[in-house]
Amino acid sequence: MASSGAGETGEPLTGAGYTPSDRKLRRELTFTQLLFLSVGAIIGSGWLFAVASPFGLGLAGPAVIISWLIGGFIVLAIALTFAEVAGMIPRSGAIVRYPNLTHGSYTGSIIGWAYLLSAVSVPAIEAIATVSYAGVYVPALYGPTVSTLLGTVTVLSGYGVAASFALLVGFFFLNYFGIRLLGRFNQGIVWWKLIIPVLTFIFLFAVLRGSNFSLSYAGSSGFLPYGWPGVFEAVALAGIVFSYLGFRQALDFGGEAKNPGRNIPLATIVSVVIGIVVYVLLQVAFIGGINWTAAGVPPGDWTGLTSSSYAFAPFYNALTTAPIAFLGAFASLLLVDAWISPAGTGWIYLGTSSRTFYGLSADGLFGSAFLRLNRYGIPALALVASIVVGTIFLVPFPSWYLLVGFITGATVFTYIMGGVVLQTARWHAPKLHRPYRLPGGSIIAGIAFIGATLIVYWSTFTLIAVLEIAVFIGILLYVLIYAPLRLGVNQDYAYAVGIVFLAMLVSLTGYWYYSIVVPFTAGTLTGTALSNTFIVFLGGMAALGYGATLALYLAVPHDKRREIAAGVWLVTFMVVLLGLSFWGSFGYDTVPLLAFPWDLVAVTIAGAILYFFALFSSYKTPELAAIEAAHLEEVAPLPEAEGGGSGGAVGATSGVRGYR
Repeated sequence: MASSGAGETGEPLTGAGYTPSDRKLRRELTFTQLLFLSVGAIIGSGWLFAVASPFGLGLAGPAVIISWLIGGFIVLAIALTFAEVAGMIPRSGAIVRYPNLTHGSYTGSIIGWAYLLSAVSVPAIEAIATVSYAGVYVPALYGPTVSTLLGTVTVLSGYGVAASFALLVGFFFLNYFGIRLLGRFNQGIVWWKLIIPVLTFIFLFAVLRGSNFSLSYAGSSGFLPYGWPGVFEAVALAGIVFSYLGFRQALDFGGEAKNPGRNIPLATIVSVVIGIVVYVLLQVAFIGGINWTAAGVPPGDWTGLTSSSYAFAPFYNALTTAPIAFLGAFASLLLVDAWISPAGTGWIYLGTSSRTFYGLSADGLFGSAFLRLNRYGIPALALVASIVVGTIFLVPFPSWYLLVGFITGATVFTYIMGGVVLQTARWHAPKLHRPYRLPGGSIIAGIAFIGATLIVYWSTFTLIAVLEIAVFIGILLYVLIYAPLRLGVNQDYAYAVGIVFLAMLVSLTGYWYYSIVVPFTAGTLTGTALSNTFIVFLGGMAALGYGATLALYLAVPHDKRREIAAGVWLVTFMVVLLGLSFWGSFGYDTVPLLAFPWDLVAVTIAGAILYFFALFSSYKTPELAAIEAAHLEEVAPLPEAEGGGSGGAVGATSGVRGYR
């Protein structure tokens, strides 16, 4: 028997927690198809670009290998926590729906909005990656080199942006005609996407230069030339965690899976393990395969390497400059794979972003507009919204390196909920059947939360500030849409609060950019003046977050106030992280108040405190109570008069054995 009413294909989706549209979804994805959706999203543009990222190899040198391991193990801990929850409560758009079950709509809407920001931008970055690699043989796709707050990058030309948009349209049609087409088509493509990277690192191991791992240049030397801070910063900025994030596909397509209690957890966990093995070996092979003479860079100048030809097509250049002629011929396959790997990830993520719109609509943030399914069982309007918003990200950020840090930060920000939901679901719904129960779950849940907090912290102050400003827009949407429709808040009151909130948010954004970023970049704002200016910004963000929360708390009926109060911890999380990111070693001050490694100690301690704050803010929401009650009704033994004495006893026994 399946928990929560979702079993093998052919059974209707019944029980509490399923919307009418949930029941219309076609559950046709097998374990292999779920696994390949996740693996196909993991093996995307990351393997083509991240190994030579200026924010990875340029910050950590050969020690970026350690960055891949750190990022992989943190993501694995996060995936394990979600695997237990998804096995017992499978839902399409899962990650944006689970926080509602343990913390109510306020927390759920903020987390859901942040997740949406990351999901809708991934198809754009994969389209950019596809076109960027094509620039090797179509130089007109490349645009100018520009300086940004994150560093110097080369962006796409107008032709490149147009080609990227055309790819987005192709992703749309592949998703539009149903989950069965997507699952089967993707399954064949992923075999290619796995075989080519594996052959790449095998071939490069044949020409491995061991000396590349311990070179000296301009005062830096050895395996760890730039120190440990760069190793940690690379985890968030180099596309490392971004490359692993595809594991979520099995979760977000969960409402369309066969035997979800078994297949979703297994596909989620196995996909991350595959990703860690493949990416670590690829990074080792790339470093060992660098031909410094062909790159035109002094040996050991890792920063210079990331602005050479190797940065545009890392493995292609490593193979074509290898001393074995066959490898140059094999490199031509990479130019083909440069279209297939990112594109394959792009069409998967376009489906994910449409399920995210769907999940937020199911939870009430966007009303019911995105719940409508087309004749193929696909949330079509949500799919249209995904491509429109994806295009909005494409035009102003036409560079893989510019988008990857934001996507990583926004996604991992939402992953703090994995451990929280797992532990609170155990507290508040202990009798829910768990087809997969995570051993040591209570410990791993805390590790996952702290690990996710550290990754967001390593994203640097600039990206955290941008992320939190963007996330606050989710609070605005909650005030304007959800509160009047679902909580009974007076509409005029909601609009008044919303107008004040928007005015303050715009003002704070302008203050951050013109009073902090611009003068800091120009070198005219440093030291105490810089800190004092930031304190004003931090105080304004705190006042905005807590003020909106209080305004909502006072306006909703008394029986709904728990939903708002349960989100105070999340506002606190954002305020604390913003402060730590500025005064830590990844902030603006050249002499940080919290120097490395004490900043990591401070973030770890703060993360542990905030984790318990989140746990004790949770409660047994009516939705979670209804799901548990529906499950208990499903597993209850038949009355003796109907099922017979022995039959009733057997039924009772089997029901108990279903729990762990």
